[in-house]
Amino acid sequence: MLARLVLFCSALLLVGVSQTSSAQEVNMADQDNVRSGPSWSIAIHGGAGSMSPEKMDETVQAEYKAALQTALDAGTKVLADGGEALDAVQAAIIVLENDPHFNAGRGAVFTYKGVNEHDAAIMDGRDRSAGASTGTTQVKNPILLARSVMDDSPHVFLSREGAEVFAREQNIEMVDPDWFATPERWRQLEELKAKKLGWFDVDLKYGTVGAVAVDSNGNVAAGTSTGGLTGKRWGRIGDSPMIGAGTYADNRACAVSATGAGEFFIRAGVAHEICARMRMIGESAEVAAKAVIAEVGALGGDGGVIVAAPDGTTAFAMNTPGMYRGRADSNGLNEIAIFEDE
Repeated sequence: MLARLVLFCSALLLVGVSQTSSAQEVNMADQDNVRSGPSWSIAIHGGAGSMSPEKMDETVQAEYKAALQTALDAGTKVLADGGEALDAVQAAIIVLENDPHFNAGRGAVFTYKGVNEHDAAIMDGRDRSAGASTGTTQVKNPILLARSVMDDSPHVFLSREGAEVFAREQNIEMVDPDWFATPERWRQLEELKAKKLGWFDVDLKYGTVGAVAVDSNGNVAAGTSTGGLTGKRWGRIGDSPMIGAGTYADNRACAVSATGAGEFFIRAGVAHEICARMRMIGESAEVAAKAVIAEVGALGGDGGVIVAAPDGTTAFAMNTPGMYRGRADSNGLNEIAIFEDE
């Protein structure tokens, strides 16, 4: 009897060792797959909407593409120099915030009361740490405030006056609110009021900016920044600064930045949903992104997303005629596009 028990235990031990060895082999294979793609990649967006070749002449198209390329170059340089995905995302978004072509930072839309208010978020896929801010009016680069909330505070989300007090304590650059204002954004507000349009009707453009990246260590990061909706009221907050809605990053799946009708993206939990589909059922970045954007469309919302996965894959998905976007990677890919069919 004792001999049989010894033999049985020995067999169990061998099975355990075999299973452990098999699991290690699977993990090694997974790591090899992660490393099989580009060693780094980045994708950016400057908002989605009703843009079309008929509505944008070639000169205007060239302006937007040049602006997107400048932002893409800023993020690419960080990654090509061996930097982290988080820093690449931040570098790209700062360029977009400073460019009045886009609805973030300088060039942000006006609220109904004629104020430029800014929201931003950033997230690190390594440990899912995150920072966000909403309703600021004097922080020059809201993405820097979001980064500082993540790095220098015990919190994730700060708002309005409190967020600006924190920004000053962290020596983040502040500017006069007039620095953000542009004549075109004021015209859009006046048009909305004169025609009594809805908040989603002015040019049908959701002018958020964002970036996602994966660095040479396989770490992902995401960031998003916006001025919100033209004519927004009552302290409205969209999806951009909401972790899991407009911004999310998780090394186990992907990094996502969204742009669109925020109320619908919040309801669908778009950014987290894409990551969950990739992590739990193994969908590719493109398949997961398209599926979730289809869900947003079924709810009645419009917009798009950019996605970066740890294997270097990047993907776009939208249900609008256009989305300002670009991507690059260590294999030499460099694409800038505006319209859906590009």
